[in-house]
Amino acid sequence: MRDYMPESLRDCPRPGHAALRNGRNSIAGQLYLVTFTTHRRQPLFSDFDLAMDAAREIADSRSWTRSTLLAWVLMPDHWHGLIELGEGEALPALMRHFKSNVSRRLRLRHPNMGALWGKSFHDRALRADEAAMAAARYIVMNPVRAGLVGRVGEYPFWDAVWV
Repeated sequence: MRDYMPESLRDCPRPGHAALRNGRNSIAGQLYLVTFTTHRRQPLFSDFDLAMDAAREIADSRSWTRSTLLAWVLMPDHWHGLIELGEGEALPALMRHFKSNVSRRLRLRHPNMGALWGKSFHDRALRADEAAMAAARYIVMNPVRAGLVGRVGEYPFWDAVWV
């Protein structure tokens, strides 16, 4: 993952578990690059219908009442998002509610679906506005780097506010 990350995003360590976030504060207006995996990193979203339904739920405005989802991509076994945190929201609580809401809504259409998301998430606060565009490009280029498609426009499960 780091090999393909823009230069401006490579200099930070990659914490991955909630314990590493102890003592960190969520900051309103801060941009966060967030990644989390499917349960046991299963390629659940290789199923087109499930991925299509998940993409609809991810983009649903009910999940983003105070925070803003700026860019995202749903990969077969993980999700990346660029989030501007809203006033009064804490990133861990937002991610917990987001993952729970998407899971609950998907189970209405796919009742035999087991666990959907892994327990933790990785986040990285971006330092400058110019890093936002680099992070968004990194996010939406994931399907190309993974060899799923030749061009970003060929992959249906992503979005960015700049498009």
